[in-house]
Amino acid sequence: MILILMLGYTSITHGQEALCTNAKKNLSIIEPYSIEVTFDKTSHLLFPSVIRYVDLGSTNLVASKADDAGNVLRVKASVRDFEEETNFSVITEDGTFYSFNVSYNSCPRVTNYSLTKTLKSDREWNSKPILFKELGTNSPNMVDELMEEIYKQDKHFIKQIGTRKFGIEFLLKGIHINDDKFYFYTQIRNSSFVSFPIDFINFKVIDKKKAKRTVVQEVIKHPIRVYKSIDEVQGKTVSRNVFVLDQFTIADDKVLRIELHEKNGSRLQILEIKNSDLLKSKLIQQEDVRKDKERYIERDVK
Repeated sequence: MILILMLGYTSITHGQEALCTNAKKNLSIIEPYSIEVTFDKTSHLLFPSVIRYVDLGSTNLVASKADDAGNVLRVKASVRDFEEETNFSVITEDGTFYSFNVSYNSCPRVTNYSLTKTLKSDREWNSKPILFKELGTNSPNMVDELMEEIYKQDKHFIKQIGTRKFGIEFLLKGIHINDDKFYFYTQIRNSSFVSFPIDFINFKVIDKKKAKRTVVQEVIKHPIRVYKSIDEVQGKTVSRNVFVLDQFTIADDKVLRIELHEKNGSRLQILEIKNSDLLKSKLIQQEDVRKDKERYIERDVK
């Protein structure tokens, strides 16, 4: 009986070990970077994309994003000479997850680190990109690639939506759609020598006809991703951009208004888009990005 029980226990143990081994085989391990920190110096980490999330492994560390530089993280020790290794993790806007093991060194050899895309690919991480709630099932990388493709193609297939005044031309050059997301492609041309500082651009659905002394109902549509940040359009220059918004429709008695506000100025630019314009949006897919990349590769080879 004792022999049977021992054999049964051994079989269960081996079975559990086999299950654990198989489970480990199915995991993609993200190898952490190793860095050193100290109390008297600040370490800076430069990421290829804006930092979205930071989690510190212990109170022995303090970290914050650098002012006016969303892709730079400052890290230092909050106490002197801590002995046990700790860690921290970072998620960036392109959906990449980074892990770091941190040890204390009173005089670290390196205090500034650059985490470029080349370095990331060299490590051959197999993890899938982080998915953000506002993008649904779309990976940030895919959305970024689609915006870049629209920007590079620079197609102007919407001709009637634009405004020109005060030396500024504001155009809606195209509307694309992919997986329940609108991609609005805009252009600002400054034909004067006076620079045009941008305060903000907003999207809102308003009534088409506004009677006097009536409350105007407005529904703000917030972009969930922007191709690039533009603070100013210098004189005699052109600036283009892509804004990603959740898919929506507009009633016949309403319009989508895009307002371009000048900072400390009065050169307000307004575009109005009807629902019929939204229905003319063109489909863009990752297949378009792949074909475009292949064309560039063939051109470079030739």
